[in-house]
Amino acid sequence: MVIWTAQRTVLIVGEGADEVAFLNHVKHLYVPRGCGLSVKIKNAQGKGARHVVNWTARQMDIGVYDKVAALLDTDADWSPAVNKTARERKIQVLTSEPCFEALMLRVLGENPDSNASALKRQFAPFVNNDATQSRNYANHFSTERLQAGCLHEPTIKALLNLIKS
Repeated sequence: MVIWTAQRTVLIVGEGADEVAFLNHVKHLYVPRGCGLSVKIKNAQGKGARHVVNWTARQMDIGVYDKVAALLDTDADWSPAVNKTARERKIQVLTSEPCFEALMLRVLGENPDSNASALKRQFAPFVNNDATQSRNYANHFSTERLQAGCLHEPTIKALLNLIKS
């Protein structure tokens, strides 16, 4: 019997359910079983950037990871102080500017609307009107689309580098 152990471990915290669904989709695309990488994805349940960073730091106190990142919006509670806390705790911040839906729409080559409720409506058709289900990202967020997104979205590039390196 062969016992497989991960050579590297990564924790990625999503701000909320939509981010977690997208992260699980990316994990499915890029992290096959037995590849030597264990990626744990957790949900910080929203509440702004400060909460996400602090919640992620608490998760680091519970488990040991080689790398830790948090995917969060910059439209709520993001500040130099929060960024400093993340750096001090060695949490790689993956920013969605100003929010997750805007980031995803830019990856798709769309021109995002300006306010949060309009962004959610604009993004909904691309995820079968339910951004909380990872399977709903498959049609529009292929490996090719994500690779193309790396060219103009540093957050996508950083995410893929985190799980591919």
